[in-house]
Amino acid sequence: MSDLLLKNISQYMHLSQEDFNQFVKPFEYRKFKKKEVVLKEGEYCLFEGFVLNGCFKIYYLNETGFEQTLYFAVEEWWITDIDSLINNVPSILNIEALEDSEVLVISKKDKEHLYETLPQIEKLFRIMNQKSSVALQRRILSLTGKTADKRYLEFLEKYPGLEQRLTQQQVASYLGITHEFLSKIRRKLSLKK
Repeated sequence: MSDLLLKNISQYMHLSQEDFNQFVKPFEYRKFKKKEVVLKEGEYCLFEGFVLNGCFKIYYLNETGFEQTLYFAVEEWWITDIDSLINNVPSILNIEALEDSEVLVISKKDKEHLYETLPQIEKLFRIMNQKSSVALQRRILSLTGKTADKRYLEFLEKYPGLEQRLTQQQVASYLGITHEFLSKIRRKLSLKK
């Protein structure tokens, strides 16, 4: 299980086997059933989780009760509510398993301890947070400046093969449109082929 985590962090830095063993030690293996809520709006997020397999949606409900998906987390992605975790405030996000899933979870306290004992881990998470910030910026720009058609095509590129694992409603929620409008986009694009 930790091999996937090693593969993931190796993209950013090299850790000796001894350092990696120390790094992975505080992670807890957790299983989540399909539709299980990992974090609910109003709760405090006390963890970060590395997805070994499965799929999660990270979403919130807007003022009108419309579900808006921020992102999907699949294998080798991380799940958390960073605002709640860092600032110790109630979460405005919900994290739900869309499939039976397995995750390696680390608490904030254990992560802070790793920073003290393995200084290179702080660098690792800084790099990962920078990449996450870039992805979120691109997501905001896409939502505010691109047509739904272009957002759909970006979704297909960003999450290859994921559309088959999701309902049309879940994809539409990510795109910020209704599932009826998504059907129209799909029809229009299929006619262009």
